[in-house]
Amino acid sequence: MRFAHNSERQFAKLLDFYAIAWEYEPRTFVLAHDRDGNPAQAFTPDFYLPAYDLYIEITTLNQKLVTKKNRKARRLVELHPEVSVKVLYQRDYLQLLVKYGLEPPSQLAAAGVAPGDARPLDLFPEPRPARRPGPAAESA
Repeated sequence: MRFAHNSERQFAKLLDFYAIAWEYEPRTFVLAHDRDGNPAQAFTPDFYLPAYDLYIEITTLNQKLVTKKNRKARRLVELHPEVSVKVLYQRDYLQLLVKYGLEPPSQLAAAGVAPGDARPLDLFPEPRPARRPGPAAESA
């Protein structure tokens, strides 16, 4: 499989090692339309983990894109509240690589992450409670 970035390839290897089923960029979500109804903005998360019903977006290369990706992830959840998406930041990603021996700890230092900055990474959300239909849905 061809990945857009090495970080995605490494993340896929980590998922494979732990036998976590994944799909690479399986779905594009339209976030906005132009006046003619054509897609004007879209978001294609990097990974989908079917067992967790979770999309993962990795932002490790250009941190200037973090704000844009966060905005898209928030918009996705606004439009599709049934969708779970996590943005995996550079710090989180490097901690995973070091923890599982895919990169040396010097990678963290090179990225400006101090050892004390380490924190648990919660990739997998708790099951969400069933959504109750709103008043509009009940009267329909």
